[in-house]
Amino acid sequence: MMNFPFLLLCLAAYLVGSLSFAVIVSRVMGLDDPRTYGSQNPGATNVLRSGNKAAAIATLMLDALKGYAPVLLVKLFGADFGFNDLAVACVALAAFAGHLWPVFFRFKGGKGVATAAGILLAVEPLLGLATLGTWLIVAFFFRYSSLAAVAAALFAPAYYLLGDQVAWKVSPEELLAVTFMSAILLLRHKENIVRLVAGEESRIGAKKE
Repeated sequence: MMNFPFLLLCLAAYLVGSLSFAVIVSRVMGLDDPRTYGSQNPGATNVLRSGNKAAAIATLMLDALKGYAPVLLVKLFGADFGFNDLAVACVALAAFAGHLWPVFFRFKGGKGVATAAGILLAVEPLLGLATLGTWLIVAFFFRYSSLAAVAAALFAPAYYLLGDQVAWKVSPEELLAVTFMSAILLLRHKENIVRLVAGEESRIGAKKE
């Protein structure tokens, strides 16, 4: 499996993931660099602090798409070229890693929530929808994007396991990828968790400082 086409596939996924759309969209729309205000995180939630909802929505959709598209392509057509679940898992992690450590932006990326959501939707649509539903419910009631992300990350591996033999057959490789992404998301939100406990976390829609 670890042949040149496999490595090329993973590299392509990483490069697609390295497109930091928070920065790109902000530049195109003439907005401040999201790395210079608010949480300084290049993600949709921080772009929303600019007050431009269209830019935040565009960032969210494009960040999700760069995780969704590579994984979906391998899921749909990978078997025709000898790629199995290991390829799906590795491409998912490569796209996710690209967002976290983008080669085009000095390896300083976002926290990966939207990209992970896109990946989960491609791995199994119902898994993605269940995880997104968790995010939306927590975000709606508590108004904290970080808390919603933490809750979604905690539940995602459980949702994948619960779907076994009901909606899909569990793949050990995919399960490992989902679990690994969840763990990284929790680590990337460590400072947010500290602020949540201290009552200092910014709510969704708060203006930039």
